Amino acid sequence: MRSLLSVLFLVIFCSEQMTSRATIAIDLANSKCCGELSKMKIPVKLVASYYWTSSSCARRAIVFKTIARREFCIDPDTSWVSGHINKVDKRTTTATKALTQSLRV
Repeated sequence: MRSLLSVLFLVIFCSEQMTSRATIAIDLANSKCCGELSKMKIPVKLVASYYWTSSSCARRAIVFKTIARREFCIDPDTSWVSGHINKVDKRTTTATKALTQSLRV
């Protein structure tokens, strides 16, 4: 009985270690740092999504991902960036609401 409890404890301990390391690995896989920032204004209709660079990066930036899956690093203090973020967020929220409503019917 004691050896069964020991094995159970060992399994739980190992699975906990694996899941906490997986979270770190996922965070590292998604993190991207930008070397150069683009000065080009991207048309909002081409922007599919965006994300912020990791806080561990030397330079904080926002990365716009286009429909063609190209990524552009942009200075978040650029004047047009906040407008693009709002429009993409609004698009995403509207699409989510429409999907939720269609699933209810």
